[in-house]
Amino acid sequence: MEFTGLFFYLVSLLILGGIYALLCLALNIQWGMGGLFNAGIAGFFGVGAYTSAILTTAASGKHLGGFSMPVPIGLVGAAVVAGLTGWAVAKICVRLKSDYLAMASIGIAEILRLVIVNESWLTNGSLGMSRIPRPLADLTTGRMADVVFLGFVWLIVLLVFLASSRLYDSPWGRSLRAIRDNEASASAAGKDVEKFRIQTFVIGCAVMGIAGGLSAHYFRFLSPTATDPLLVTFLVWVMLMAGGSGNNKGAILGALAIWTIWSATEIFTNRLPPEWATRSSFIRMLLVGLLLQVVLQRFRSGLIPEKSPPVRFEEEEPERLKH
Repeated sequence: MEFTGLFFYLVSLLILGGIYALLCLALNIQWGMGGLFNAGIAGFFGVGAYTSAILTTAASGKHLGGFSMPVPIGLVGAAVVAGLTGWAVAKICVRLKSDYLAMASIGIAEILRLVIVNESWLTNGSLGMSRIPRPLADLTTGRMADVVFLGFVWLIVLLVFLASSRLYDSPWGRSLRAIRDNEASASAAGKDVEKFRIQTFVIGCAVMGIAGGLSAHYFRFLSPTATDPLLVTFLVWVMLMAGGSGNNKGAILGALAIWTIWSATEIFTNRLPPEWATRSSFIRMLLVGLLLQVVLQRFRSGLIPEKSPPVRFEEEEPERLKH
């Protein structure tokens, strides 16, 4: 019995770790590859979560819905709507420098949160949405459904990892990193800086939307608390910095490591006296912040630092070498 409880605790840990891994991969595309400081992750996460929930839930008089679409369609819709939202934001804000872009993205995330809270006809406001379906729900029942969902989440993580690694090693990725490292030189070389940045921001936001959709389908309930910036935005930045900005493997490792520590510390903070237990989330965040300082002191570029792929040259023909 004890082993069973530990097993399903690990399953839950890895499911949420996979969702955070998707958020880290998305942020790595925006910041690690493009140098775009997105501090509004929670907003795009929430857009994806509510889009997928609305598309897949049955009819309800409390919120928009009744489409009862398959979960994969809901996740595609989450990516599209979050990506379109990211495109609208990027068209306005992408020209801003990193610190101003951060402030603008925080403001936009707060606007999206207020829309979620106040537009009850759309999201049922602070009461939230329930009975959100899970993928492959007919295959298993009970707690084994979590195991199936775990495989589903990590399949998506694998696909996003392969796609983002392909982008990183592509001419598009090399151009993007050139813009990140020296915008003036890249522009002088003929690169359309604004176009590359918009594309980067949209791709990252689309992946954040998928992560939001998976979170909604996992918990099967969605409320505005799911878009808490402390758990979605700040924690994801800590994960990426600890794992290694600019490295997709580092993004996944950072997500798993920090989420494991965050979850494990909950066991200890719950044993604190009542006057301290109410502040447990802030105590845990303090501990995670201290851990980040230790990691960055020892590993300045994260646990797995960025390594640019080697430049490939075509082999010269033997005849040309002879001359």
